[in-house]
Amino acid sequence: MSQLKWKVDEGIEPIRLDRFLSIQAADLSRSYLQQLIDQGHVQVNGKSVRSSYKVKALDEIMIDIPEAKPLEAVPEPMELDIVYEDKDVIVINKPKNMVVHPGVGNPQGTLVNGLLYHCKDLSGINGVLRPGIVHRIDKDTTGLLVACKNDKAHESLAKQLREKTASRKYLALVHGVMPHEYGTIDAPIGRDEKDRQKMAVTAKNSRSAVTHFKVVRRYREMTLLECSLETGRTHQIRVHMQYIGFPIVGDPKYGPRKTMQTNGQMLHAFELSFIHPTTQERMTFHAPLPDAFQAVLDGLEEKK
Repeated sequence: MSQLKWKVDEGIEPIRLDRFLSIQAADLSRSYLQQLIDQGHVQVNGKSVRSSYKVKALDEIMIDIPEAKPLEAVPEPMELDIVYEDKDVIVINKPKNMVVHPGVGNPQGTLVNGLLYHCKDLSGINGVLRPGIVHRIDKDTTGLLVACKNDKAHESLAKQLREKTASRKYLALVHGVMPHEYGTIDAPIGRDEKDRQKMAVTAKNSRSAVTHFKVVRRYREMTLLECSLETGRTHQIRVHMQYIGFPIVGDPKYGPRKTMQTNGQMLHAFELSFIHPTTQERMTFHAPLPDAFQAVLDGLEEKK
């Protein structure tokens, strides 16, 4: 177990404990800090307190960080929408509300757990928590994802993503009527300094990110876009669309407060294309829009 300690400087304005810690321990996520507080691992002047405690001058604060428990993905039986499969790769049409791989807060019930049960073996390049996973899509994003069954296939697909010979296309319903027929967003993405649970366009500790888009259909107050990725940053399309003022409909993290209630963002990975690692054949797959996404579009058509 490790410890972090602070003695609060004189002259500090009273501030909530959770807010104070999110500033002082910026490398720990806000949700993890909240968990430590709730479990009594945070003490002020030798006593456990609540998140709402107001930190004041000369307070002595200590965090006991428990040893991390090793996580390992275990096989779980589940229904998978398999679009294609052979001895090297498997292409899945991922549903909404499914996390791709295990992690803190999601130790089981993920796509990786289902793949391990179905395939029995996946490439080991990404370790025990992300075996076979070359690229990810968000929990509430639907659509195509490829996983690899051996290291040779994994290395081939990863190289294709780096060299942009593999391609991914998405359909995104956004707020606002896009005035341009097409465009490119070239803006670096990094961790949001104000909210560690979010990403943002920023020049600080960021990586380059490029998203191309073109208009598929305009509605009265929304636009259906086709987006393609040159890079694969976390939440890339969602962050970029918010950045240019056209946030994705139903996005609980980056969308406006008043957005259509859709149980997640209207973002679907509809096309995936890559060169097969063994046959060297170009393979392209498509996934139809989920019924819920299509129903939203049908409703917008009726209002036109």
